[in-house]
Amino acid sequence: MRRITKKSIAVVTGFAVVLAGAGVAYAYWTAGGSGTGTAATGTNAPITAVQTSTVSAMGPGVAAQSLNGNFNNTNAGPVYVQSVTASISDVTAGGVSIGATCDADDYTLTGAAMTVAAQVPAGSAQGAWTGATIEFNNKAAVNQNACKNAVVQLAYAIA
Repeated sequence: MRRITKKSIAVVTGFAVVLAGAGVAYAYWTAGGSGTGTAATGTNAPITAVQTSTVSAMGPGVAAQSLNGNFNNTNAGPVYVQSVTASISDVTAGGVSIGATCDADDYTLTGAAMTVAAQVPAGSAQGAWTGATIEFNNKAAVNQNACKNAVVQLAYAIA
């Protein structure tokens, strides 16, 4: 008769564990089924058009000056901009509206609707817009002294 050693017991035990594990690996049920979930998109905040051109010293006979700039986009990702439209929102002198003696009719915006047609990346000073000009209207038969040192307030609409 053969004597059972500790080594033999260890081999038989190891073999039994492997077989038991293999049996467990094949002992499962399969099932079909279905489920649901959701995924949501966010929204975006408005972006800001920033004029980077300096327009100064407008006056009778002075050539039109360019309006151009970029965007501040505080969103986490890019935002598509189709166009930027410039308009004169007010004319002031020393921070006070100077009314009918010098107003938007004393200035001309040309090319106010500027096509961008591009994505603006997230961040400050991103992208670009250009194409509009502004100039002082020289009304030869009218005293325009009220427009001296006036400041033209421009507004930019983004679409």
